[in-house]
Amino acid sequence: QVHLVESGGGVVQPGGSLRLSCVADGFAVGTYRMSWFRQDPGKARLLVATIGTAGTTYYVDSVQDRFTISRDNVKNAIYLRMNSLKPDDTAMYYCNAEEHWGQGTQVTVSS
Repeated sequence: QVHLVESGGGVVQPGGSLRLSCVADGFAVGTYRMSWFRQDPGKARLLVATIGTAGTTYYVDSVQDRFTISRDNVKNAIYLRMNSLKPDDTAMYYCNAEEHWGQGTQVTVSS
């Protein structure tokens, strides 16, 4: 059975940084396209960043050059390093492995 567990969210001031983690169980993260999504209450869940099985990465324009997605096959985890955070980055962040989802971790950017 596949499980994804996110952690690392919290409250941070504008301009600050956070690193989200997603630990996988039941499959190898290196064999799936892995992604981070985010969702505001009442709105659609939107893609933030993706890392393919070959290590190719993709970022939406709004986080390009501020966020970095990475993968650790030994720890069977993926990460999202978020720098220069803005209030607009406030959302619930979800780890995704194709059809599988984690429970989410809240990120709040506020002064």
